[in-house]
Amino acid sequence: MTPMTRGKDPVCGMTVDLDHPKGGKLVHDGRELGFCSSGCLAKFKADPAKYLAPRASVPAPVAPAGAKWICPMDPEVVADKPGPCPKCGMALELRTVAAEEDNPELRKMTRRFWASLVLTVPVFILGMSDLLPGKPVQHALTASTLAWIEMLLAGPVVLWGGWPFFQRGWASVVNRSLNMFTLISIGTGVAFLFSVVATLLPGLLPESVRTGHGDAPVYFEPAAFIVTLVLLGQVLELRARAKTRGALKLLLGLAPKTARLVSSGDERDLPLEQVKAGDILRVRPGEKVPVDGIVVEGQSNVDEAMVTGEPIPVEKIAGSTVTGGTVNGTGSFLMRAERVGADTLLAQIVKLVGEAQRSRAPIQRLADQVAGWFVPVVLAIAAITFAIWMLVGPEPRFAHALVNAVAVLIIACPCALGLATPMSIMVATGRGAGMGVLFRNAEALETMEKVDTLLVDKTGTLTEGKPRLVVVEATSGFTEEQILKIAVALERGSEHPLAQAIIEGGRRRGVETEAASGFRALTGKGVVGSIDGQQVALGNAALLADLGIDASALLSTAEVLRAEGQTVMFAAAGQRLAGLVGVADPIKPSAGESLRALEKENVRVVMLTGDSRTTAKVVAQKLGIADFEAEVLPAGKAAAVQRLRSEGRIVAMAGDGINDAPALAAAQVGIAMGTGTDVAMESAGITLVKGDLRGIVRARRLSQATLRNIRQNLFWAFAYNALGIPIAAGALYPFFGLLLSPMIAGAAMSFSSVSVIANALRLRHVSL
Repeated sequence: MTPMTRGKDPVCGMTVDLDHPKGGKLVHDGRELGFCSSGCLAKFKADPAKYLAPRASVPAPVAPAGAKWICPMDPEVVADKPGPCPKCGMALELRTVAAEEDNPELRKMTRRFWASLVLTVPVFILGMSDLLPGKPVQHALTASTLAWIEMLLAGPVVLWGGWPFFQRGWASVVNRSLNMFTLISIGTGVAFLFSVVATLLPGLLPESVRTGHGDAPVYFEPAAFIVTLVLLGQVLELRARAKTRGALKLLLGLAPKTARLVSSGDERDLPLEQVKAGDILRVRPGEKVPVDGIVVEGQSNVDEAMVTGEPIPVEKIAGSTVTGGTVNGTGSFLMRAERVGADTLLAQIVKLVGEAQRSRAPIQRLADQVAGWFVPVVLAIAAITFAIWMLVGPEPRFAHALVNAVAVLIIACPCALGLATPMSIMVATGRGAGMGVLFRNAEALETMEKVDTLLVDKTGTLTEGKPRLVVVEATSGFTEEQILKIAVALERGSEHPLAQAIIEGGRRRGVETEAASGFRALTGKGVVGSIDGQQVALGNAALLADLGIDASALLSTAEVLRAEGQTVMFAAAGQRLAGLVGVADPIKPSAGESLRALEKENVRVVMLTGDSRTTAKVVAQKLGIADFEAEVLPAGKAAAVQRLRSEGRIVAMAGDGINDAPALAAAQVGIAMGTGTDVAMESAGITLVKGDLRGIVRARRLSQATLRNIRQNLFWAFAYNALGIPIAAGALYPFFGLLLSPMIAGAAMSFSSVSVIANALRLRHVSL
C-alpha cells in the first residue's frame, strides 16, 4: 500500500493523511498544511492568522493519565513516571504504545550528548597534541596549565553529561543489582577523580605514579571521551528501541480519528471516541473503516492487509463483517458498529502484542543467570588487572594499571547481553501482528520453533466452518431457479444448521421468496410445506419415499456428491422429483498449501474432528492428511494431545471452537482461529487473526528466525566479552606491545549494544 503523507491540522491539531479523501492540502508561506475535514479548512481560510500563531508548532504528545512505564529488560519493573530502571538502569518506556509518543529520555540524552561532544573535541585534541610534530602545545603551555584546561573542559562532560550514569551506578549498589552503569560509573569516576587530584594537589601523589618529566598523569581525555561515547550509544539505542515498537505504532495509526454517523437522514462527522455500539456509520471510498461492525447496505472491496497480512482486497456485501482500521476501496457502504473503543480487533491486537513483548522467553534464563554473576566477576578481573600491572608492569606502573583496569570495566558492560533476547522478542511479535499472527507470550514464540506435531480441528480450522450451498441440479421440466425457490421457501421456517446456508445461497444467486405455508419438519427426514397451493418438500430419500415420490433419477448423482463430503437434499413439487441441492463446508483455500509446507519441514499433521468418519475421510483425502481421528469428543482431543506429549513430541493444536479449548490448553502451543470463539483464543498461545492456516507456517518461520536471531545476539554478546576483557586487561602486551585504550573500549561497548538491536531489527524484513 502506498504510504500516506502525514501532517497536522493547524485548526484542531489532529494528525491527518494529506492524500486521504477527507484530508486537504494548502501551502501557506512555503509550508504544506493538512486539514482533517472541510470544516477545518473553511475555518482556516476565513481567518488564517487566528490559527497559524498558536498552531505554528504542535506540542509534543503527552502520556495519558494513569500511564505506566516499564523496563524492556525487566518487565516486572513498573513506575508511574519515566526514568531509569532501578534494577538494570535502562530507560523505562510506556507500557501502552501510542501512535505518537514523546520520549523524554531520548531528548535528555541527545541534549547531553551534543553538549558533551562540543567540550570533548578540544579535550581530545589537547590530549593527542603530544603526537603532533614539534609538540607545539607542550612548548606553549606547561603540563600543569594543560591539565587545568582539560579539567575545566572535561568537568562538565563527566559531572553533567555523565551524571545519569553515576546516579544509575549508585542505585545499582543500593539496590544490590549491579549492572553496566556500575562499571561505567566506577571506570570513568576513578579516572576523573584521580586526574582532579593530580591537577589540584599533585604533591599528594608519590613519585612512583609520576611521568618521566616528574608530572602527575591525568586522564581527563579518556574520561570525557568515554562518557560522550556512552551517551552516543544511549541515543542510538533509544532510537533503535523506538523502532522495535514501530509495528504497533503503525497498527495504532490505522484507526481513523473520526467516523461519519448516519442518523435520522442526516450525516455528520464525530470523533471516534464518541461512536457507540449500534450506531450506523457511512464508509466512503478510500476511507478507513472506523470500528468493527457489519455491513448493512452497499458493497465494496476492503484492503485488510495491515491487519491480516493478505494483500488481496476482500469483497464486502450486506452481512459481511468489517474490521476497524482496514481501508475501503472504491465502493461506499453503511455499517452498524458492533465493537468500539478497547473492544475492537485493532485495540485487542495492540494489547495482546504489548503483553507478549513484555513477557520473558525461556531462552532468556541463560542471560539472566550469566548477568547475575557477570558484574562481580568483572570487578574482580579489573582489581586483579590493576594489581598485576602494579606488581610486574612497566613504568609508570600506576598509570598502566589504572588505564587497563578502567578499560576492563568499560568494555565488559553487559548491556548487549541483557538486550539480546527482549529486543528480538519485541520486533518479532510486532512483525507477527502485522502479518495477522498474534503471540500471547514469548514462550509460545520460542516453543513454536520446536513443534514436530500439529493437531488440527476440521470444522472452522481446515474448513470454513460455515456451510455453503454448492450444487443445485434440476430434473427435466424444472429450472435451477425453481429448485432454489422451493428450498429457500421451506428453509425459512427451519431451524436446521444447513437452512441458513441454503437461504444465503439463494440470496447470492438472486432468489428471494416468502416462507412456505403449512410448514412441517419431519425429524430425520426433511421439511414439507406449500407454495401457491402446491405441496413442496425438501429432504432425504426416506422423505420422498414416504411421499410416494421416486428419487432414483438422482440417486447416483447424490452418491457422488456425498463422496465429496456434501450433504444432499432432494426437492419435490407436487408428486414429482424436481431436483436436488448440495450443501458443504468448503475447505479453506489456504489449507492444502499450508499443510504441505509444514510437512516439508517434517511436521506431522493429524486431524481431529467430532464429525462422522465418512466426512472426515473425504476432507483428509482432499488435503493429503494420512492420520486422522473422527467422532472425537472434546475430552478425547485433550487426551490425544497428552498421549503425543507422553511420547516426547512437541505438540501444537489448532482449533476454533469451545470444544477445542481443552486441547488448546493441553498442547505446548495452542493456535486459535481469530474467527472462532473467545474461549478458544483465551486458551491459545497464538491467534491467527483471520483464521488463515498460512498463519501457522508464518508463525513457525517467524519463531525459527527469532530464535536464530536471539542465538546470534547471545553468541556475539558472549564472544565480545570473552575476547574484549583479556585484551583490555593487557593480554596482548607481552607478545605485541599492544594495549587497549579505554576510549576504544568505550566505543566498542556502546556500539555492541547498538549492534544487538540492529540485528534484532532485521526481523522486520525476514521472509515469511
